[in-house]
This record gives sequence, structure tokens and C-alpha cells, in this order.
Amino acid sequence: MKLTIQDVIQHLTTDITLPENTVDQLLIGSAGQDVQGIFVTFMPTHHVIEHAVRLNANLIIAHEPPFYNHHSQTDWLMNDPVYEAKRTLIEEAKVAIYRCHDAIHRYQPDGITEGLIQALGWSSYVEKHRPEADILSFPAGTTVQDIANHMKKTLGLEYVRVAGSPTMDCKRAAVLVGFRGNAPLTIPLFQNEELDLIIAGEGFEWETPEYVRDAVQQGKEKALIMMGHAESEASGMKLLADRLSAVFPTVPIHFVADQPIFKVL
Repeated sequence: MKLTIQDVIQHLTTDITLPENTVDQLLIGSAGQDVQGIFVTFMPTHHVIEHAVRLNANLIIAHEPPFYNHHSQTDWLMNDPVYEAKRTLIEEAKVAIYRCHDAIHRYQPDGITEGLIQALGWSSYVEKHRPEADILSFPAGTTVQDIANHMKKTLGLEYVRVAGSPTMDCKRAAVLVGFRGNAPLTIPLFQNEELDLIIAGEGFEWETPEYVRDAVQQGKEKALIMMGHAESEASGMKLLADRLSAVFPTVPIHFVADQPIFKVL
């Protein structure tokens, strides 16, 4: 029995109510197209697309868009040589790209957060799932440095960024993936959940980091770990690939991650 792109989309969105302005859509390709192979990735970079072509995968399921803006608008990129080269690669290879962003964040629990928690081996530490974050309790004597070291080792990260004291004991923490590290989310969590630590993908540097700095200067023990947007969300897309492989066992399905975008000099 043939599998179409629409079959895959239907599976990804079953029982999910997407927002009216959802960014989840088939950006390139036809829903009736037969699926030969699937690449699941955080970001559909030029390298990832070339890799998909080499392995004869004609559907890329990506968490983020291929063309550098959240709503996948391209009119402002016309005649840009980088955009044109990437678009040409996609069209000549006849690769379809489906963006799975809003749906996976609406899974119960949030599919991206769940993937990160599982990858870090922290499932037993989870106290509760909130829409925007998982709340964790760490064993007594666990420091911010211990948590940062574990994240780097387990996920293969070259670095994370820390605000606050690395030697501070951390009993309670919240994990917020992607671009959820901003003050309207983090500051209420610090107070309402009595947190010692926020672990986030990214956020405005003049919001949560500055709140933590002021807290420390006031003698309050608070800390923040910023791990990077892709670094916080790629594990969730890997979990999605594993689950799709179980649902569609006759179709080659791969998770593909690109190299970290930033280097530390």
C-alpha cells in the first residue's frame, strides 16, 4: 500500500487543534505525492536537503522553516543568491518540505520537550508538565555545574551559557525549549514554582539573564542555563522520527541533524 504525504500529515495532526495562523503546512510539494523516504530534522539546511537527495528521501519534515523567517515568506528574498540556490536545489530534486512546529508542541506532553527530557535521562525527575515547560526536581546535592556538565556530555554540546553561580545547589528547575526563555514565561515560573534554575533554549538576553543577575546581586540564589535553540529542540524531532518509524515501518525514515551553527573561538 502506497503512503502519500497527506497520509503522513494526517498522522502528525490527528486529534490536534492547530491555531488559525499556524505555520504548520506543506511548504513545497504536493500532498498527493507518494513517499519514498522521510528525513526528519530540526532545520532543513542546504546540507540536510543534499543528504536527503543522496538517500532518495523525497519528504523532509522540519521543525523550523527553510527560508529564514517564522512564517516562511519568500517575497523579500527574491534575487537573493543564497535563497535562489537553495530553492533551485529543492525544486530540481523534487523534495517536499512539511513544517511540523505547532502540532508537535501541542502533543500531550509537548513532543519537543519530551524528546529533550528523554535524551537527558531526566524522565524520573519530572514533577509535572505545563504547556510551556516541564518542572523537574533534582536529587539533593545537585549543582548547576553538575547539570550543565551532564547536558554537555549527554547531548554532545561544546558549551552552554550560565548566569548565576555554577556551584549553587539546584533542587527545582524548569525546562523550556526553543524560544521560550523570555521574562513573561520565566519570571512567573521562578516565583510560582519556587525554582532555583531555568533551563532554556534561547531568549532575549536583556530579559531573563538580567533578572537572574539582579536576583544574585540581591543575595537570592537563582540561575539560568541557555543551551541554544536547535540544541534544545533537535532531540524532540529525533523522538518524532523514532515514532514515525514504528508507525510506517516500510518507509525509510531518518533523523538528520546538522553541525552546530556557532563555534566558540
